Amino acid sequence: MTENLQATLRLYQGAFRATLRSFIRNWMVALAVVLFAGLMVVATSIAAPLGLLGGFILGAVNALLIGATLGLIEQAVAGARRMVFQDIWGSIGQYFWDVIGLGFVLWVPMMLLEKGMTVNPNGPFLAAAIFLLFFIFLNPAPEVIYQVRHHSPLDVIRESYEFVIENWIEWFLPLAVVVAPLGLSFFFGISGRLGQGAGLDFFQVLVLPFTLLAAWL
Repeated sequence: MTENLQATLRLYQGAFRATLRSFIRNWMVALAVVLFAGLMVVATSIAAPLGLLGGFILGAVNALLIGATLGLIEQAVAGARRMVFQDIWGSIGQYFWDVIGLGFVLWVPMMLLEKGMTVNPNGPFLAAAIFLLFFIFLNPAPEVIYQVRHHSPLDVIRESYEFVIENWIEWFLPLAVVVAPLGLSFFFGISGRLGQGAGLDFFQVLVLPFTLLAAWL
């Protein structure tokens, strides 16, 4: 047990150091996220009055920016060279269809769930439970998209599920340490919001660190 704990801690230590080195070398990713956030705000203001059409436009822009972010993260992890500003432009369009495909596969059950909640007295509880499952089993989906590169969104879901089953302690322990002192209601709140987007909602991912920081303060 002690050896497993020490091995896990060494794993986190190595991952933290690698992340820090990668960020110093590829700080351009942070600039890209700021630029993408600005684009998302503009797209939201344009799409808001357009009803259903605006929703589709906003979904496409979200997929475009999430895919570009994953492409930049992939390049940062590879660490072949320092990023330059042109890499931000070059990332546009990467993994767009992967994100769209996964989003569509999840959109169908989400739509059915939303309709079912209106007639079921236990609707809110069932929705929270389903979103929690989405949050748990699809949490690695963004990493699976750019690391494994499946051609089918169903393969992404399967790979994410298998990864969580095999590595659930190492994957979720840091989140548990951060969230546990904040209470179950806070955990169910963020898991519900993130579960709905399978970690592929640009704004939800962007505000998560600030949500955690605000809750701690």
